[in-house]
Amino acid sequence: VMSEDEKRNTAYHEAGHATVGRLMPEHDPVYKVSIIPRGRALGVTMFLPEEDRYSHSRRFIVSQICSLFGGRIAEEMTLGKDGVTTGASNDIQRATDIARKMVTKWGLSEIMGPLMYDEATEEVFLGRSAGQQHLTVSADTAKQIDQEVRRIIDECYATAQRVLEENVDKLHLMAQALMLYETIDAGQIDDIMAGREPREPKDWGGTGGDETPETALRTEKQGTGSPIGGPAGEH
Repeated sequence: VMSEDEKRNTAYHEAGHATVGRLMPEHDPVYKVSIIPRGRALGVTMFLPEEDRYSHSRRFIVSQICSLFGGRIAEEMTLGKDGVTTGASNDIQRATDIARKMVTKWGLSEIMGPLMYDEATEEVFLGRSAGQQHLTVSADTAKQIDQEVRRIIDECYATAQRVLEENVDKLHLMAQALMLYETIDAGQIDDIMAGREPREPKDWGGTGGDETPETALRTEKQGTGSPIGGPAGEH
């Protein structure tokens, strides 16, 4: 069972992903956010493509990296730099992998150009260990690749930070809704992004219909309301 502090931190982490993802261009729409633990994950933000995609634009890929950093940035904004947790480790790994592929595989770096630098997936030949990395680039080129990956990451991080700072009211509102309902869907997310109090889930049996997440949380802390949590609408 998560403590209230960990639950609150998870709510802000997932709200950070969802808020940035919802506001970045060409990003897949957010259709559900939950702070109900699943396996090793404390929470999850789900994105649903509007149509099948067989290729992705640079703008779409950059938006993905930005949303991956939204969770960590939200933690930093609410807990301070010393309060940031290890919960973003997988997000950092995925963002770094995407940025490196932009530079070494997909030709999406203006500095490195449309060249293939990554040969890590080539077949293992006789005399070469499967665990041995075979590099065909010079030390200078490898350094340039690392610098370009870092530049892309830094730019995406700064973009995500700016988006959250400019929409901090939506971040707080979404985190409050997650603390109350534990799972929110597209309709509630639409309300939050429009600056409105989110509607209750259809099968929510907690508070009255005219009570908002902020007032419900205040009532629950005072010991006069229903406990946080409850079934969320599924679709």
